[in-house]
This record gives sequence, C-alpha cells and structure tokens, in this order.
Amino acid sequence: LIRMVSAGYIEGFYNKPRIDRNLLMEHHEGLIALSACLAGEIPRALTANNLEKAYETARFYKELFGPDYYIELQNHGIAEQKRILPGMVQLARELNIPLVATNDAHYIRKEDARMQSVLTSIQLNQVVGSEKSLEFATDEFYIKSADEMDELFGVYEGALENTIRIAEQCAFDFEFGVTKLPQFTTPDGSDNTEFFINLCEKGLTERYGDRVTSEIRERLEYEISVITQMGYVDYFLIVYDFIHFAKSRGIPVGPGRGSGAGSLCAYCIGITGIDPMRYQLLFERFLNPERVSMPDFDIDFSDERRQEMIDYVNRKYGEDYVAQIITFGTMAARAAIRDVGRALGVSYQTVDRVAKMIPNVLHMTIRGALEESRQLRQECENDEGVRHLVEMAMQLEGMPRHASTHAAGVVITRDPADTYVPLQKNDESIVTQYTMTILEELGLLKMDFLGLRNLTVISDCEKEIQKMHPDFSAEDIPIDDPDVYQMLSQGLTSGVFQLESAGMRQTLIQLRPESIEDIIAVTSLYRPGPAKSIPDYIANRHDPSRVRYKHPLLKPILEVTYGCIVYQEQVMQICRVLAGYSYGQADLVRRAMAKKKHDVMEKEREYFLYGKKAPDGTTECIGAVANGVDEQTAISIFLLKKGMKCTIII
Repeated sequence: LIRMVSAGYIEGFYNKPRIDRNLLMEHHEGLIALSACLAGEIPRALTANNLEKAYETARFYKELFGPDYYIELQNHGIAEQKRILPGMVQLARELNIPLVATNDAHYIRKEDARMQSVLTSIQLNQVVGSEKSLEFATDEFYIKSADEMDELFGVYEGALENTIRIAEQCAFDFEFGVTKLPQFTTPDGSDNTEFFINLCEKGLTERYGDRVTSEIRERLEYEISVITQMGYVDYFLIVYDFIHFAKSRGIPVGPGRGSGAGSLCAYCIGITGIDPMRYQLLFERFLNPERVSMPDFDIDFSDERRQEMIDYVNRKYGEDYVAQIITFGTMAARAAIRDVGRALGVSYQTVDRVAKMIPNVLHMTIRGALEESRQLRQECENDEGVRHLVEMAMQLEGMPRHASTHAAGVVITRDPADTYVPLQKNDESIVTQYTMTILEELGLLKMDFLGLRNLTVISDCEKEIQKMHPDFSAEDIPIDDPDVYQMLSQGLTSGVFQLESAGMRQTLIQLRPESIEDIIAVTSLYRPGPAKSIPDYIANRHDPSRVRYKHPLLKPILEVTYGCIVYQEQVMQICRVLAGYSYGQADLVRRAMAKKKHDVMEKEREYFLYGKKAPDGTTECIGAVANGVDEQTAISIFLLKKGMKCTIII
C-alpha cells in the first residue's frame, strides 16, 4: 500500500494521485479491495448504463483479488446512488462476489457537514453554495452507528457482517520505537566501531594535545561505551561523513547547536566545534541509556550551498533512500477568520474588522481573544453573522491548511524510503507524507540540514579579507578581544547574528559583556520565559555580593551564572546533586520542563522532594529531603503550582 500510494503521488499524479492496473497487479498480494463509491469504475459504468464495462471490471478484480474483492454498497441519500444500488447487488450475485456495506466518512458527526463544506471551499478558494463549489449533495458523510447502517443495508445478506470481517482482517501495524539506521560503510572497509574509536582517539589528540586530563579521558571512554551499547556508532559516522564532505568542499558549517554540542566524541571527530569540557556541557542531555527518543544533531550550512549537502547524501545513500520531510501549515486565529470569511462570502470590510480585533500576539487563539477583547465579544453578541463567522473559525482553528517542505529536515533510510513511509512530491522535492515527529517514532534517521544566511555572510567576508590578507581565517579570531566586547557594550550590533534586535542591544548596553560566557548567557536568557531573569542576572553580574543561594549545594552549579538558572544543564545538575537523580532521570525532568508537561512535572516534584522507589524496592533517587535539604527549601527550589509554568526557581 505504501509503495503504491508513493507511486500514485510521485509518478501518477494528475489533479489527484492515481495508479494503474499494472502497478496493482504487481503489488496486490495481502490486500483487500472494494469497488468504491460513485466515483469508482463499476458505479461509473452503471451510471452510464454500460453493463458490459461494469461486468468486465468486476471480473478483472475478482480474478486478481479472489475472495478478498467486495462489491461496495453505499447510500448517502444521493439519487444516482439509489438508482444503481439494485444493479450493484445483481452484479455481485451473478458473479458470486460478496457484498460489503460502507459509508464514506469525511467528518465524524452529522453536524460537522457544514464545517467540512467550509474547509473544502477554503481549499478551492470558492464560496460555500456557489456553482463552482464542490460540496456534497447531502450531510450523510459521517461515521454512522451500527443501527443506522442496519437500517440502510440490513436487507442485503452478509453486507454488514462483511464490514466487521474486513475490519478484523486488517491487522497491519507500523513498527514503533525500533531504530532503523542506514548502513554506513567505512572508507577503508574496517569495522565501524573500530573506525569510530580511532577517529575519536585521533581527534582527542588534535583537540587537546598534551592537555588530556584523566577527566577528559574518562569522559571520552564513557561516551564511547554509551554510543556503542545503544547502537549509535553508525549515526555518528553518518553525520561525521557529510560534515567532513562539507569541510573538504569549503562549504561553511556551523559549530553545532543544541544538545549535540554536549558530546565530547562529536567534538573530537569534528561534528561540533565547541569544547563540552570547557563549558560544562552534559553528554546525557544528548544521549543516555534512559533516553527513549533518538538523539539529534542540528547542523547549519551556508544557505547558498545547503542543496549541495542534500545532493551529496542522495549520491551517498541513493535517491530512493533519502527524502525531505513534509510539514503542515495550520490555521492561526486571524488567518482562520479571514479564510472562513471568504468561504462564507462575508464582506471583506467585516472580515478585516473582526480579524484585527484578535490581538497580534504569538500563540493567540480565538478563544483567548474572546476573553481579552471586549470589543470582539460585543460584536459576537450583537451581530449574528459575526458570531457565526467566529464560531466556525474557532472550529477550524489549528487544522492543517496546506502542506510544504520542512526547512531543514531530511530522512535517510536503510532500505528504500517507500518501504517505511508513503512519499509525495512538493514542487520538485520528494518528501515523506508523515511529519518529523512520526518519523522519529518510527525509528527513522532524521537529520536537520538548516541553511543559515549568516554562515554565507561570514564566508563572503572571509574571502574579501583574504584578498588583502591571504592567511586570514575567522576560526583564528580570539574570543577574548576587548575591542569586540567594547563594541557590544555600546550596542553596535547591527548585522551581528542574534544580537541585533533593539531589545537585545539594550540588554547588552546594560550588561556590558566582558567574556564569551556573558554572550552565551545573554543569548540563552533572551527568549520567552527566561527573559524575566535578565534584570537579576545583570544586577548580580555587576554586584556579585547580591547573589544568594537557597542551599550551599547550589553554589557550584549556579555561580557561573551569578545565581540565576540560565541553562538546561543546570536544571539537570540540580536534580542530580540535590535529589540524587541519575543523568537519565534528570534529562526526563529537563524535557518535561521544555515541553511544559505539567502532569509529568507534578510527579517529578514528589520524586525531587521525597525520592522514588523502583518496582523491586530499590532506590531510584534519594530525594532532596533525605539528602539533607530542608523540606521547605526543597519545595521553594522546585516550585510548581497549578496554573504556573513548569519551572525550577532559585
């Protein structure tokens, strides 16, 4: 089914995806076939009174599918459907083909028919009820109950029983939670694990020289053991390979983003350019034995040369094994009002007025706007047309509006991609029909190849400077140049990545950064949520005597950020040091916080305070109270109240 769906979208698309009989003959085994709705071959032939064509078609499918072919009976109250129903039954009896009762379901409940009409009109840019709109003739295209189906088809022997029988026969399911990495072949044909370890050892010497301490050595050996035990050696080698290719071709590559920067192995083999030991980055945030989802390297390339990277991966693994990833644009609040207004034929002036009553705030919903905007509430109360517009838009808000190609995501598979997921074409790109989240659940390797304009800008600047100074490299610029920090402290940051907004410039002027750590902290804080800590961070940075810790155990964790929690690694360290969490357990807390999983955080609060026992009675974590932290102090550190965002407060 997946292969035929993919072929229908990629090779046979004409207004809609389609396949031919040859493809069906090639891939029919294990499938059950039904004769379809009014648009099916047999109903169309009967509608045209072409009995010969109807019988020839039925014989072909019966011969192909045998007892797994059914004549499908439908009755949505459409006159043409009712007219051909006796002919469908007679054909089935004469050719000894079983009957099955079905009902097209384009929406769940009968009352959703209007909403479906509006959605269809939005898609076709038509007005509901117009001559060109493709609305259904009736409102019967919903999931009917057993009693409703019995009333329609109970007189046809076996039809309803076969509906159940087919449902029971359909037992296929996807395999979730099992990693399916593509096969990586080493350049010299050696064992992959041996090749990986040699790369790490060579990189360790190149990165640290004679500065390899016992701590660094132990960290490298620990990471290698986790990576090999969890089966991610090939994953590291795949990423190493395409980054090595990029650098060999002079394609600008970013130094690394996200949790992957916490891996010493990644630093040693050149995947990242950030020393995790210097910045106290945790490998367990990226990968640990308790992590259930795949790790993820976020890789930035020059936006002008990103396609070269995708072309390389296509050549390396084969075009059939590489696909980009679909993403769905959804209807936001204002857009839903405008789309629904056009579909309902509401005047532009009215739609524009109502849409502008919705606050232009990130993640604003129509329901939220009704709570905040008295004017919008009054309009709904006083004008029935506006109320209908808003209510319909509220039903459609958040629904997928269009499909596009994810800006960064690329999936690489072990076997041809269409053996795992259905594919389609978006413009000229082959993309998966499933989103990134589902691909991860299916265990497929998803890579982020992000095109970053700033890398192109830096590369262009390098080339201009090299005309005068051939040996110049941006890599050689010292990160402790006082003139740079003087420039930043004056807010002269136009064109500086992540530091050029008006709010950020003002923050830099107040902070007066003096080190790379200050820049790291301020870019981490300057985002929704942590931004409220910026005034405290700046005040503490200028006057360290203001810093107070709720418990002495917090000092070594938070003194680098003047008593403020800035990094997710600090959350993990607090859980470990105060409550005895393993790194894996601490990472679960970090992810629950990041995704605002209130129910998970509620449970973790109890574990943080009082510890957790495993089913066999052993202690999984001791808890802060048993670890000598005063209960009230522990509660105030892990503060979670209903209605609040999940957070740890110091």
